[in-house]
Amino acid sequence: MDKIKVIAVVGPTASGKTSLAVSIALAVGGEVVSADSMQIYKGMDIATAKPSLEEMRAVPHHLIDFLEPDETYSVAQYVNDAGKCIENIAARDKIPIVAGGTGLYVDSLLNGTDFAFVPDNNEIRGKLKLKAEKDGYAALLDELRSVDAETASYLHENNKGRIIRALEIYYLTGKTASELRRKSREKETPYNALYIYIDYRDRQKLYDRIEKRVDIMLRSGLLEEAKKYISLSETTTARQAIGYKELKPYFDSEITLEEAVSNLKKETRHYAKRQMTWFRRNKDMFKVYPDEDPNFTETAINKAKEFLRQYRTISD
Repeated sequence: MDKIKVIAVVGPTASGKTSLAVSIALAVGGEVVSADSMQIYKGMDIATAKPSLEEMRAVPHHLIDFLEPDETYSVAQYVNDAGKCIENIAARDKIPIVAGGTGLYVDSLLNGTDFAFVPDNNEIRGKLKLKAEKDGYAALLDELRSVDAETASYLHENNKGRIIRALEIYYLTGKTASELRRKSREKETPYNALYIYIDYRDRQKLYDRIEKRVDIMLRSGLLEEAKKYISLSETTTARQAIGYKELKPYFDSEITLEEAVSNLKKETRHYAKRQMTWFRRNKDMFKVYPDEDPNFTETAINKAKEFLRQYRTISD
């Protein structure tokens, strides 16, 4: 089987994925397929750090800004949509570059996960929502942890829709979501992928970048944007975007703006830790370190070219 060659640029939030992916795309003739579970929603530009036209540098970007915030979107849908984008890009003799920090999206796509269809069950889902209203989503996450520790390990209590869906799958089928994912991977992946992971030797330097990004978001109008989307139902995925829920207590006059911003920075750091934990399980990644290699972009580009030359995909 002639597999499609894909370059994946991954890493924690604020690590510089967008800039690196665009630089690689310009160097090898590529197009970017986003793997960000929040940038898919229309609007919500500031909180999700969507790339601007200037940052895209005329490189085509796919799967950004195409869903209404109140719409639901599953990993299975992403795998299907991103797969079509990759096929289209490759058919035009361009290089698909998957870029983003949603590890479940990236790995499900590039591992060739073929999701078994598990229908929604409103009765089970309704009972789980009632339980969450009574006991909280932290308790529901604990319940998931007791039956599917693997899936629970990369979810936060604010991932309400995914917690409910994972429990729904288990109670409906008797099998865990992680078990179904592993079974689906028995099918050979259609991709030959190079993972380029942006890492930091000094984690504090990444945290400094996160804090600076939050400050820039606030100056760019994050408060006004959050007011527009905070009224979404708590069960919607978009409502869980980091940058909205942390500001709600401020809007409700429960805490000061300074406290809300501090909570936002803390939660973003925690999110970055979860991302790093996810990606570091992959032992076959090529790592670059911006905090110790001033030429890390060139290092990554050279690695991408070397990878593609193995398959005679590009020539200098």
